[in-house]
Amino acid sequence: MKNATETAVPVALTVLPRSGARLAVYLINMDGATDRLAEMQARLDALGLPFQRLPGVNGRALQFPIPEFSEWSYRLLHGRRRTPPEIGCYLSHVNAARAFLDSQADLALILEDDASFDADLLDTLDRAAMQRGFWNILRLSTVNNGAKYPVCDLGNGRSLAIALTREKGAGAYVIDRRAAGWFTTKLLPMRLAWDIAFDLEYMAGLRAAFVAPLVASQRSEHETQIQAGLSIYKLPRWRYLTVLPYRAWLEVNRLIWRGGRLIAARLSGAGRTGQQDDPASGS
Repeated sequence: MKNATETAVPVALTVLPRSGARLAVYLINMDGATDRLAEMQARLDALGLPFQRLPGVNGRALQFPIPEFSEWSYRLLHGRRRTPPEIGCYLSHVNAARAFLDSQADLALILEDDASFDADLLDTLDRAAMQRGFWNILRLSTVNNGAKYPVCDLGNGRSLAIALTREKGAGAYVIDRRAAGWFTTKLLPMRLAWDIAFDLEYMAGLRAAFVAPLVASQRSEHETQIQAGLSIYKLPRWRYLTVLPYRAWLEVNRLIWRGGRLIAARLSGAGRTGQQDDPASGS
């Protein structure tokens, strides 16, 4: 495998054996975070997954204003002053989507450098790739504990599931090219934190699903590079006058769109399709 720091070399693709999908793996890693990089390289090497390291954007080094960030929208909708760590994180994920669109891959696994995985990660991604009509964004991790409602059995003890409430965290997820196009166009300029923005796929007519039980985690012994000291960027209480109505509107729409998908999937018997596609199931 190539040296993980050689970002100029195109990412090597992994062809998933069941689905035939070409998978690219992008690891977002801040310059200088060598311990995190070494740990992630060991984890990915253990799975036989080549990856491309993408240097994380250092939000504190940016010279504002920048066209990729809407200061007033961020204040009104997110309720914070300009927050360089969040801006850097956001733009790093957009850069990963751009790199994916420049590749020959069908799918991209995008990772932050505090993610860890179960041993069946690749098998699960392969099985999920056989159900690509069901999702554009496949969430593999979260920092919340909201209910996930299974709708499609993957045949290996895991399912595709729909979450009806907001789930935070973007440590590990997979996207297709349609989702990447949304990331790089409609999600700019930045108005929200990344894990809020990309969880609004239903507003763009896209579909998101979780793997349940989760196949990845972003709970790490490393101190977070984004959340530390975030409280200093919060605006006074007046921010709730704009933030709360906006968030309520998003949650109502989330419940309507994802709830409709959940009902339709349950009525159509989508939960059995994974078993039908699994040669080992004998169906």
